[in-house]
Amino acid sequence: MELKQIKYFIEVAKREHVTEAANALHIAQSAVSRQIFNLEAELGVSLFIREGRTVKLTPIGRVFKDHMEQALHTIEDAAQVIEEYTDPERGTVHVGFPSSLSAYMLPTAVSGFRNQYPDVKFQLKQGSYHELKKAVLNGEINMALLGPVPMNEKRLKGAILFTENMVALLPSSHPLAGEKSLKLSDLRNDQFILFPDGYILRTLLLNACKQLGFDPEVSFEGEDIDAIKGLVSAGLGVTLVPEITLVDSIPRATVKIPVTEPNVARTVGMIVPTDRHLLPTEQVFYDFLKDFFTRLERFQN
Repeated sequence: MELKQIKYFIEVAKREHVTEAANALHIAQSAVSRQIFNLEAELGVSLFIREGRTVKLTPIGRVFKDHMEQALHTIEDAAQVIEEYTDPERGTVHVGFPSSLSAYMLPTAVSGFRNQYPDVKFQLKQGSYHELKKAVLNGEINMALLGPVPMNEKRLKGAILFTENMVALLPSSHPLAGEKSLKLSDLRNDQFILFPDGYILRTLLLNACKQLGFDPEVSFEGEDIDAIKGLVSAGLGVTLVPEITLVDSIPRATVKIPVTEPNVARTVGMIVPTDRHLLPTEQVFYDFLKDFFTRLERFQN
């Protein structure tokens, strides 16, 4: 099994088309087909089902693809490690993040880091909570910022940087808009604007409502935190958002109100894999983040 065979296989599997894969690889279609044929012959299994000009992975092909993607990421990491060990202050940090941390937390951390290490480059991957966990587990990235931080995963190590409250965001025309604080049960008859099923921020809110004996009526769903805030601004419902998403500004025609019962909060921090090492530059960034937020918390207190 050769490295180029693995690369050709992954490209064909991704595009489900041999010609398109060959074009992306800038080689002849016949060369790609020959290498795939040789790979299948060596393994003694069919990796693809041929359907005219297109191909589909067989069940064993899907299993093989998952393992080969991890192997390829490991090989790429090894090459980058060699380069970065000569100067870890000039390498690349691959880090994932959710939309709820994109407006303030991520830019603040990266800006502070670049002040000390101006030659470091960043490759950023935005995704949902579960997508980012999967990306770290699969080796697509070695680090992700998340909230809340999973602390009991077998193949993930979590590091908490800080804890923040979820706050109610209401239209300024809402009857409770003038309150200094409110109970979540005060909103039981309101229309809620939430993330879709499977999103962790939705789960946090639903669990808090269940503690008080009600299920919120959901009128709108959105995958982006700014879209959700915009819908509240338009007077279409209420929501709970992480307080950090309102640091720079509160959307027009809305008010932010603390929730006192129950106290809905989340941890925010990083996850890294337990079965492989961070790249040298990523380790520098990891250590920087822990020190940066420790100093920030001391300053705020």
